[in-house]
Amino acid sequence: MISAGIVGGSGYMGGEALRVLLDHPQVELAWATSRQPSAIEDHHPNLFGSGLQLIHPDDATPCDVVFLALPTDATVEAAAAHLQSGARVIDLGSAFRLRDRPTWERVYNMTHPQWALAEQAVYGINELHLDAVREAGLIANPGCFSSAAILGLAPLLAAGLVEPERLSVDGLSGTAGAGAELARAAHHPEIGNNLVAYNAVGHRHTYEMEQELTALAGTTVHVHFTPVYVPITRSILCICRGYLREAASREGLLDLFREFYQGHPFMQIYDQPFETGVSWQYKPYPWVSAVAGTNYCQLGLDVDAERNSVVVLSVLDSVGKGGAQVGIENMNLMFGLERGMGLTRRGLHPN
Repeated sequence: MISAGIVGGSGYMGGEALRVLLDHPQVELAWATSRQPSAIEDHHPNLFGSGLQLIHPDDATPCDVVFLALPTDATVEAAAAHLQSGARVIDLGSAFRLRDRPTWERVYNMTHPQWALAEQAVYGINELHLDAVREAGLIANPGCFSSAAILGLAPLLAAGLVEPERLSVDGLSGTAGAGAELARAAHHPEIGNNLVAYNAVGHRHTYEMEQELTALAGTTVHVHFTPVYVPITRSILCICRGYLREAASREGLLDLFREFYQGHPFMQIYDQPFETGVSWQYKPYPWVSAVAGTNYCQLGLDVDAERNSVVVLSVLDSVGKGGAQVGIENMNLMFGLERGMGLTRRGLHPN
């Protein structure tokens, strides 16, 4: 059995990790922490009856793997301490995601206190870094928007089919992505019947997208990204558009995507056909409700032959495949377990 600890168990990301790990057949939950020790149901009513008590971080004991669900400035110290204790660490936050220090410090507006840790961290999209994830001592889990966009665009850039400097992504997110702390934009009377765009230029996840896709393409990639909060709780839809270098068909690109993600069990290529004689076509495109609560990412696409572009629709759960659950997928890989262990639940319908 793997002993696991969660630092920051009171928030949405830590709570999702707890929910899944409690049912994992090869994990023994050693502890979960909060700055204010308390019963788990004070924060996560869905875990009532589990008997869990959140403890103070100072009372945490050594274990095999530690998940960090903390603000950026608190993460580095916690990561260093748990690595020193012999644990492998999976950071569900943003402290180690970028490879370039000046970029990280500009984007996060702070001096990184231990950049050597960022240099050893493996970026946790295992579909692109499978072998490195298996060997890693420290995983930098991707941002939720980053995961959806990178997974949606990677096959096109790897094949050199789209112009790398003319990529656009619109990200639509449920409010769980804002975290458990109260914020006006996520407050129900404000977000209900509303759409809230924010950080329309320079969102932090843009730099993750460009970093990973540039490495994949072998040339500089520019992503024009704008996020929007929408009045749902979980899940993300990223609408990714690229301009084709040569003519392509939907069927041919779906084949490309299937081949690229062959062997990756949580990638689903959504290849539903168009309906004959129907003007309002939605059947060929994935729905966010289908992946809520899961570790799956569904990718659908369409080709605009008149404008020589391709649109990829990428959907995943912001705290599932875009957060805590992919962290657990990475844990499985790190400890030599079956990759999907504890993660194969399907989405709820209706959600």
